[in-house]
Amino acid sequence: MQTNGGGKPMIDRKIVENVARLARLKLTEQETEAFTGQLGSILEHIDQLNSVDTSGIEPTCFLVPKHDRLRDDDVRASLPHDQLTSNGPSVKKGHFAVPKVIG
Repeated sequence: MQTNGGGKPMIDRKIVENVARLARLKLTEQETEAFTGQLGSILEHIDQLNSVDTSGIEPTCFLVPKHDRLRDDDVRASLPHDQLTSNGPSVKKGHFAVPKVIG
């Protein structure tokens, strides 16, 4: 990847055409030009984000503190086997019966 004068990554046609070839995409001339500009803009935005000082921020993947809306993993009794299989369209020997799909 080339860089512009400031050391920032720059996307050119050759890179877009190579990525399209690797992805087995056939791009028109207009698409190649559009993607060249769009991918360049994305890299500029990422470069801008990389310049932000985040040294005092704790890493997280959730924006709100109460993110875990799942129930506690408590051991509970499950439904009786007969009740579980009662909704199956075909039950044989206590198991759901499905059509044979392999030879």
